[in-house]
Amino acid sequence: MHSTIIVARLEPAHIGTVAKLFADFDTSTELPHTMGTRRRQLFAHDGLYFHIQDFESENGGELIERAKLDPRFLQIQQDLLPYIKVFDPETWRSPSDAMASRFYTWQAAA
Repeated sequence: MHSTIIVARLEPAHIGTVAKLFADFDTSTELPHTMGTRRRQLFAHDGLYFHIQDFESENGGELIERAKLDPRFLQIQQDLLPYIKVFDPETWRSPSDAMASRFYTWQAAA
């Protein structure tokens, strides 16, 4: 499984709205499945937003790149714009600039 974490800013008052937007997207479109998404988790802490997405395989990034052309993907991005702000506007150029870098992993033996 492959995971990505996006870090951004989110006012606590908008948590419910953002959760509903993703719930509608995840349950009313097949795009999460098309992108190979196995699980999506949203976390908030002290004005920060963490979007964890787990994929079936390492090619999740490639599948997301293809999905970016889908009007439904573009729509959810537009719907989220009023609520989710980039972490550092001065250095942000694309969504990949908001992805955290994994620097350690451990997993229990099966």
